[in-house]
Amino acid sequence: MNMADRVVLITGASRGIGRAVALMFAAAGARVAVHFRQNRAAASETLAVIEGHDHVLFQADVSDPLEAETLVREVIEKMGHIDVLVNNAGIFEPHPIADVTFDEWRAAWRQTINVNLQGPADLCYLVARHMIERGGGRIVNVSSRGAFRGEPTAPAYGASKAALNAMSQSLAQALAPHNIFVCVVAPGFVETDMAASDLEGPHGDAIRAQSPLNRVARAEEVARAVLFLSSEGTEFMTGCILDVNGASYLRS
Repeated sequence: MNMADRVVLITGASRGIGRAVALMFAAAGARVAVHFRQNRAAASETLAVIEGHDHVLFQADVSDPLEAETLVREVIEKMGHIDVLVNNAGIFEPHPIADVTFDEWRAAWRQTINVNLQGPADLCYLVARHMIERGGGRIVNVSSRGAFRGEPTAPAYGASKAALNAMSQSLAQALAPHNIFVCVVAPGFVETDMAASDLEGPHGDAIRAQSPLNRVARAEEVARAVLFLSSEGTEFMTGCILDVNGASYLRS
């Protein structure tokens, strides 16, 4: 899985899965475009801990189409090109149907779809057009097991990830003739800052017990799957959805 001379754009790379993906790609020789939305300090920490010195920070709200266009343009201008796009940025906003107002319900849906689906769709378009001109590339979208098993307190999240899966498979078919390969990694619970309150709370043991391994994924395990699908030799896996959930949810 040698990524020497490859440029990879990773959204939401300031912490958690995104930081682990950045670390793994950099260790494999890639130059990393470290994207963040708000937390510049955390993104700068990512930049400081990854191997190499040719990585660059980029700030953008990927749910804003103008900012998405600017992000892709600036990455190409500063780093020369984009070989791999990893759509990792996402939000999880609880909105249990029995507890929220109609306005709160609609706001949660709008925000979740804009960040988790429309933003990745826009970046896929912008980067794919660049990749078509260059003769190929890789796109890996980070989804969730929630796309399959449901998210009762955050249905917009589950719906956005299910749509992300469907979009990825459609793009895998559309882009294969252009030597662009599109895959999905679908984790369950992952040991990150975002999940810390759940894992350290009263339901932590029950969450870990969902897997026969009696734990949740490490961010590095998800990152390894992303790196694998971005590597040479996995072309015929285009369109796949790779589960990384420790057998906590099985489908066939």
